[in-house]
Amino acid sequence: MPRMQADLRLPVEGRRNYRHALDGLWRVSREEGVTVLWSGGSAVVARSIMMTIAQIAVYEQVKQVFLNRWKFKDTIYTHFLSSFVAGVVATILTQPVDVLKTRLMNAQPGRYKNVIACVVHTAKAGPLGFYKGFVPACIRLTPHTILTWLLLEQLRKLFPPPNI
Repeated sequence: MPRMQADLRLPVEGRRNYRHALDGLWRVSREEGVTVLWSGGSAVVARSIMMTIAQIAVYEQVKQVFLNRWKFKDTIYTHFLSSFVAGVVATILTQPVDVLKTRLMNAQPGRYKNVIACVVHTAKAGPLGFYKGFVPACIRLTPHTILTWLLLEQLRKLFPPPNI
């Protein structure tokens, strides 16, 4: 999918013009080799790990601070605020990896020798180079995190775990 989206930014003569996702998979495999399908894969795994850590650990910790230290009630408002903080922190933690992932996936074959080469190239723009697109990413990820936790908390209330 990132390739199909990036295709529109290429000059007309350089576009791949995939007809659909399966055509893209087939042509990439045939023309560039099957291993190209995994370009950026290490960045995707790193991003997923950081996303999970941020969303779960930050949400639970912030919620406990709100409940125990600041004496909030266990309400939907507490869940909303906790998940909002978790969404913003998740974006802060994952954006550098997301930038690298996007660069690796959109790169022409041979552009970067490895992930380290991509990190070095991105670092040349300064620390903020790793946060390119932060605001749109935050606008996308924070509501997702909020909805996920609000839904989970409501399900916890409807279906409490059994006492063992």
